[in-house]
Amino acid sequence: MSKNIKCILTDIEGTTTSVSYVYDVLFPYFKQNIFKLLSLTENQEVIDAFSQVKEIVATEEGVSIESNEQVIEKLLDWANSDRKITPLKTLQGIIWKDGYEQGILKGHVYEEVPEVLKEWYQKGITLSVFSSGSVTAQKLIFGYSLYGDLTIYFSNYFDTSTGMKRDIDTYSIIAKQVQLPSEQILFLSDIKQELEAAEAAGMKTIQILRQGTEKGWYQTAKDFKEVSTYLDN
Repeated sequence: MSKNIKCILTDIEGTTTSVSYVYDVLFPYFKQNIFKLLSLTENQEVIDAFSQVKEIVATEEGVSIESNEQVIEKLLDWANSDRKITPLKTLQGIIWKDGYEQGILKGHVYEEVPEVLKEWYQKGITLSVFSSGSVTAQKLIFGYSLYGDLTIYFSNYFDTSTGMKRDIDTYSIIAKQVQLPSEQILFLSDIKQELEAAEAAGMKTIQILRQGTEKGWYQTAKDFKEVSTYLDN
């Protein structure tokens, strides 16, 4: 791989962080605490997200939601089906923030990740995140990680408000945002369709093969240390 990589754009779930942490810790915590949102209905972020839920339901189902309790019911439905939808991700981030700040939650990252992030950062590579989880949720995982605050290494965060992860145009938008040609950006993910979209936009790509991930891409690495060997070649 070219040494001309100036930015590494990384996914989170299945890449820096265990899928089981998201599904077995974060998702259940959100559902167990979702009714706390009813006490936050004067929070502008919550107001905006609730409005988005109502708009989406009206568009998709032709149904008018009136009460906040109905919004909560719809959010639970979306959470149970793991909808990659912006208002859900925003509200998950709000609930998780409370859990992290109380010390109930600690962000999982794989053991080698902090060391390698530091190495890339010190080499002057711009580090960015692109996840379907909200930017707030991304910063929480890395800010309250098992290895301390890792947000010091990241310059940019992108979520579904930028675009969907399997859309080519999204990666072109990200390249413009980080102000680099696409070919100078390396995207790391465990998902083939995301890698396809990023490559179609001109980015370099590597599939991260954590335990349980099936190989689906021509260029793979078992962890971040192996990614570094590509950069050095």
